[in-house]
Amino acid sequence: MAIHGIIGRKVGMTQVFEADGTAVSVTVVQAGPCLVVQRKSADRDGYESVQIGLVDSRPDRNANGPAKARFEKAGVAPMRTLAEVGFDAGDEWKPGDKVLCDSFQAQDHVDVIGVSKGKGFAGVVRRHHFKGGGASHGSMFHRAPGSIGASAFPSRVIKGNRSSGRLGGRQSTMKNLIVVRVDAEKNLLYLRGAVPGARRSIVKIMRSTFGKPSGKPSGK
Repeated sequence: MAIHGIIGRKVGMTQVFEADGTAVSVTVVQAGPCLVVQRKSADRDGYESVQIGLVDSRPDRNANGPAKARFEKAGVAPMRTLAEVGFDAGDEWKPGDKVLCDSFQAQDHVDVIGVSKGKGFAGVVRRHHFKGGGASHGSMFHRAPGSIGASAFPSRVIKGNRSSGRLGGRQSTMKNLIVVRVDAEKNLLYLRGAVPGARRSIVKIMRSTFGKPSGKPSGK
């Protein structure tokens, strides 16, 4: 049974070595174990998917009454983190089934969704990569945004104008990452490159729809 996603926690970054000795930077994610909480069908809900929950070391004691009833109906302990994922046609998932990291294999392409690190208040150079002005003495224009609108008309700042403000702390998706290694015994996935979020933050790993053939560039 092939499911299209799993929930996990970011462990951190390290590097692994390929057969030819090349060092590859990877992010280690503790993916699962997860349990199916609810099965959604096309007849009742209009689409096919399953709701999975990340198994914690301790059940969620702060779940409200309706949530506890739903978990009790599924025969699982209350969980804090839930997500909906798709699955292959013909699969029969039911509440209580386990979703483990061995649903993925090496060289699979995945998209990783998480909340990026919050950086606090930032200016336009750091937040939007503005070039800034000259750095010489007497310039008086170093890291300012420049013009933000005409004074005569429309005499206001246009909506959506890039400006300083809060940086990070929002949902971000890294697309088309490659699974380098799968450690089913420890529920670990090794993903090539970086993923959003701080250590121990929750991430959702989905099978990528942007998958491209892997391999080194030909140089053309």
